[in-house]
Amino acid sequence: MDDELRYDRMVESALRGVVREALAQVAEKGLTGDHHFYLTFVTNHRGVAIPEYLRQKYPQEMTIVLQHQFFGLEVCEDRFSVSLSFSSKTERLVIPLAAITTFADPSVNFALQFQSAKEAAEAEDADAAETPDEPAETAAKAPAEGAPADGAKVVALDAFRKK
Repeated sequence: MDDELRYDRMVESALRGVVREALAQVAEKGLTGDHHFYLTFVTNHRGVAIPEYLRQKYPQEMTIVLQHQFFGLEVCEDRFSVSLSFSSKTERLVIPLAAITTFADPSVNFALQFQSAKEAAEAEDADAAETPDEPAETAAKAPAEGAPADGAKVVALDAFRKK
């Protein structure tokens, strides 16, 4: 229904704000303590700017690590850009926040897992096809491969999504 409040989208937007704020603090002050970030993103998402050889190597998803060797981190309202070294060559990446599927800071066992654009489209299709008599599923999604180790806190947004 078009008149329903989409809390799932509100929660996802708020949690992407957490990612934006964490990146903005690092851009301003640098990484402190043992903090470091793993960011997984959809490489073919609209607005992602990466070198073609990386897109060919990672046609669906790519994980980058912001820890020791990253440069020029800039954070905007809807995206961030950073320079990283790949095989001794520095490359500039531009990544929309909406392209991120996983954000993790293993130093504090914190992770957020987001719905990919493909999953969002499938969820929209399922919403449109759902009949009023069907119960909504509430099962949480299992963490993706490469997700933080056991004991990490992963917030899976599927628990908030209408099925």
